[in-house]
Amino acid sequence: MKPVKLLVIGGGSRGKRYASYAQDYPDRAKVVGIAEPRESHRKSMIETYDIPEENVFADWRQAAQRDLFADAVIIATLDDMHVEPAVAFADKGYHMLLEKPMAPSEAGCRQIVEAAIKNKILFAVCHVMRYTPYTLKLKSLLDSGAIGEIISIQHLEPLGHCLYVTAYVRGRWRNEAESSPMLLAKACHDLDWIRDIMGVKCLKVSSFGSLCHFRKKNQPAGAADRCADCSVEMTCPFSAQKIYMGQPPVVRTEHLIDAPTGDMEKDGPEILRSRYGRCVYACDNDVVDNQVVNMEFEGGKTASFTMTGFSEQTGRRTTIFGTRGELYCNVSNITVFDFLTGSKKVIDASPGTDIHYGHAGGDAGLMESFIAAVGENDPSKIPSGPEESLESHLMVFAAEKARHENTVVEI
Repeated sequence: MKPVKLLVIGGGSRGKRYASYAQDYPDRAKVVGIAEPRESHRKSMIETYDIPEENVFADWRQAAQRDLFADAVIIATLDDMHVEPAVAFADKGYHMLLEKPMAPSEAGCRQIVEAAIKNKILFAVCHVMRYTPYTLKLKSLLDSGAIGEIISIQHLEPLGHCLYVTAYVRGRWRNEAESSPMLLAKACHDLDWIRDIMGVKCLKVSSFGSLCHFRKKNQPAGAADRCADCSVEMTCPFSAQKIYMGQPPVVRTEHLIDAPTGDMEKDGPEILRSRYGRCVYACDNDVVDNQVVNMEFEGGKTASFTMTGFSEQTGRRTTIFGTRGELYCNVSNITVFDFLTGSKKVIDASPGTDIHYGHAGGDAGLMESFIAAVGENDPSKIPSGPEESLESHLMVFAAEKARHENTVVEI
């Protein structure tokens, strides 16, 4: 198989992460083009992948005007900038890897899916949770009947308090009008994962959630609107100086989406002067800091999902209840309790030290599947294709409708 030629649209943290697969496996993939408006990020991609000048663009539209010069395109722009390039490159005939969420609206998602199907391209959404080693082991266990028939699922997404305030209070996804609802931006692949594990269609949803804590009325007495000027900063668990400038910093520069250079030492003073240096109680954020979603599936099966910004920096946790047993899993272990024998078995599900990509090996698994699908022209290697991804996005939109209207929404 010849290396799959990749055009990357968006050279930020996600675009760079997916592109890095070509560094590790140059015999499988090669980055041949980049479209990125920020000069520093564009230059970094050029130097890393030795991209020829004619394939370097400040605007993705310039790349779309060219005749097809790569096998596939990776679209890793901001959430609200997916629809136009996705449709344009689908019409050009590029196979496509699209960062989640597909789009901030149902109409936008449908437009992308229609373009992918019409042009008969290989299409994958970056629902990375489907591709983790622990998910693959989990599905194998469930398929073997380890706990009988699945009846219900409890799934928790503990965002971590530091990452939550970075992205959803101070950062790019803090404001619903500027980005998207938090359930869509952060957890659309959680609902997608639940649907994948359940194996049947979701029929109806309800949801509750709000912005409880990170509001002006909860700002401590004597606090300033910026951490660098604050007299009570040392007593605040969300201090920008502690989270970003500590030794070592709790949150890495790659999570600061608009950090100037990507170098924590160089960016330090600028970070504190930027949006990330603001008091978490004095931002223009409006997305929820906690939310629950309840789902009913075909056959009377149920699932509940909890998303919270008030947690330790840890991974997702899930309990699955079946007719013959109970199963608990996280990104490292799967524990199976058998009703008949009363026995409990713990199975190692860690990604292993050889997988250095993010999302518990999900990024690596995603790239391996997508590159193989394109290289072998085999859509069966993509479990998160257009129809599957649209269905789980519709679950998210239904949940947001239910939350806002305080009702149960049928899908």
